[in-house]
Amino acid sequence: MPTEKRRIQERERRFREAAKGSTSLQGWLRKSQPADEEEQSQASSLCEENVDQEEAHRSGAEGFRIKSTINEEFESNSKPQHSIMDEFKLRGIDLQQVQNQIRHKTDGLSSSTLVLRRGQVFTVLMSYEGWPFDPLKEKLIFQIVLGPLSVEVPVTRLRQPSLTQWSAVLERSVPNPTGPHSLLVSLSSPAFASVGVYTLQMRVETHLTARTHSLGQFTLLCNPWCQADSVFLQSEDLRTEFVRNDFGLLFKGSLGNIDSRPWSFDQYEKGILDICMKLLQLSPQHQADMRKDLQNRSDPVYIGRVISAMVNSNDDKGVLLGNWSDDYSDGVNPSKWSGSADILWKWAETQFRPVKYGQCWVFAAVMCTVMRALGIPTRVITNFNSAHDTNKNMEIEEYYNEMGEKLPISKDSIWNFHMWVESWMKRPDLGRGYDGWQVLDPTPQEKSAETFRCGPAAVTAIYHQKVEAQYDVPFVYAAVNANVHTIIIKDGKVLSTSIDKNRVGALICTKHPGSMRMQDITSEYKTEMDDSTVHALSSNARRGEGATGRVAPQGIAVSLQLLKPPVVGESIFFNVIITNKVAVPKLLRKHVNAQNKEYNRNPTRSFWVAQDNVMIGPKETVTIQHEISFNDYMLTEAAEDSLVNLAVVIEDVKSQERVLACEEFNIRSPSLNIQVQNEYMVINMPQVATVTFTNPFSIAVSGELSVACSGLQEKVQTRFKIQPRETMRMPINFTPRMVGAKMLYASLVLMNPPTVLHGFKTISVQAS
Repeated sequence: MPTEKRRIQERERRFREAAKGSTSLQGWLRKSQPADEEEQSQASSLCEENVDQEEAHRSGAEGFRIKSTINEEFESNSKPQHSIMDEFKLRGIDLQQVQNQIRHKTDGLSSSTLVLRRGQVFTVLMSYEGWPFDPLKEKLIFQIVLGPLSVEVPVTRLRQPSLTQWSAVLERSVPNPTGPHSLLVSLSSPAFASVGVYTLQMRVETHLTARTHSLGQFTLLCNPWCQADSVFLQSEDLRTEFVRNDFGLLFKGSLGNIDSRPWSFDQYEKGILDICMKLLQLSPQHQADMRKDLQNRSDPVYIGRVISAMVNSNDDKGVLLGNWSDDYSDGVNPSKWSGSADILWKWAETQFRPVKYGQCWVFAAVMCTVMRALGIPTRVITNFNSAHDTNKNMEIEEYYNEMGEKLPISKDSIWNFHMWVESWMKRPDLGRGYDGWQVLDPTPQEKSAETFRCGPAAVTAIYHQKVEAQYDVPFVYAAVNANVHTIIIKDGKVLSTSIDKNRVGALICTKHPGSMRMQDITSEYKTEMDDSTVHALSSNARRGEGATGRVAPQGIAVSLQLLKPPVVGESIFFNVIITNKVAVPKLLRKHVNAQNKEYNRNPTRSFWVAQDNVMIGPKETVTIQHEISFNDYMLTEAAEDSLVNLAVVIEDVKSQERVLACEEFNIRSPSLNIQVQNEYMVINMPQVATVTFTNPFSIAVSGELSVACSGLQEKVQTRFKIQPRETMRMPINFTPRMVGAKMLYASLVLMNPPTVLHGFKTISVQAS
């Protein structure tokens, strides 16, 4: 047995040389150097096994006996065991979650797995027993598994990891004579890898055996920091705003009385990322063909289209059920939501049954949360005076009777405001010129390819009237460009018509990056155009009933003027301004009508009317002031904004000509004031904020105050009662648990009068 004995002695010699840091390893590896203290500590912590080396002589043979806490023992003798006792045996794996997530800018995202971005390197540290790793004799092969899809990635000695395909590069091998050795491997995914939850496995192949080890799971997201990713965004400030920022403002109300509404997107809250992944898994596309769905998830265009449908529940197991009925008794009034986490948690806790209820701002805000969590830059957009063109003729018809009451006749409608999201991505499916912001609308309005969803529609396609571009460009184009035909009728006969070319899409806005103010982006959607251009965009455009009816009279002009933005609890003051354009006096009848309305529907009942005769001289202008008291417009259901449709019809008694002016406006709720003792806070240090509210009403009010913030330790809720004109000061103790810019927000739901109030305060949380 001399040959066998010499072979065993040679192995012992090589082991001792490697343990001393022999340079013989340099021929195997691209880089071989001692581990730094951090890596040595990590490798040691991975494996609790103790390895005792002792010499044994049995039947004239030498060998090693290796003992560990998992009770594996191999003995070397003249039998074949001599050739397997020194095999690579994995003892521990460290996915280096903290370091990797900081490098991938996913730190703070709460998930049951490691969270990574595609197109970027991540590292894995392994501890093992046996002879020091020899890549010429042993193979390490990573297996990347996504559902039925998988790829094998052998560990190589390439100088740089690949960003166009999955790759694994051996960075460092650290032998240890007294314990487990360690290997540091860099893995990278292609920039077009599919978004999803992957399983990471490793197969160790030697000349005798092959063993597969499960290393854990990781969640892979889009990467706007990677130039090769189709969601790449150049500016770091914009990436911070549209991906990492977890709070924002939603703009509601009406064009003349815009209300800034705080919202917490909550993508860092516990379990939210996992719920977003579940949302993709529950989609009809995934249920119908898992393999195809997972392959398509490499494309953010596809992802956005799936999520646009899944945020509403009309066709699937989606998140939110819409309700515009004013009856929310079996759910939550949409005005009472203040963040996305409560909605997504409730969806998951109820086994993915639709959450009751949502309206457009809730749908849009939840979709913004999901898209940001997945790494796709996204912002919430408000379109004031948003057209819902059901017959695709680029015209919205509104009908009034001769008394100034708006009639629920038209199938089309103009929403005081409507919200959708824009997501940033390339559009290779459309060719050059369509990359950038894409409209996605999860509010269920019209079907797109048999499903309630909308987009992605390229904003540049909307601007340039490329209505043939995918997806749903004509619908969005009409929402910001349709003409409004106002028609006065009596007994089915058209008395007067007028056309407004500027009302729809009068303001399109979003939160300004880096500040808590509004940014006007109307010019990104619209350009000045003549009337023929608008009508030529639809082959089936028709002129409507107004073209054959009586046009508005030229001798009289009328307008409405709000004297100040209305606030709940105060009277509404406005002027009716009438001008006689001709040189003869006129006897006029004035009909003024105020109706309650929902932001997305025709008005309901008339709650206030005024009628009288007006004598006006030649070329004269008269101004008549009116007041609507709080008791007249007070609602019965809590809402953030009371919306009013105010109209006046002026009738020329002699000629029977009529002219109409209308104004839709919101009655804004008072704001809450929030102050903090120190705006620059330290993480995990207790803080105190004070919420202040002065009761503006002539009656005592009671309600519930909620204070919360993404990144703070707890949500505070308390009930109270405040006397007329009394000021409430409520101290709130909280502990910030995340570093960065955060928003402290409060909502107050009053029972009588029913209204919802909001307030917010931005704070900066520093590391300790």
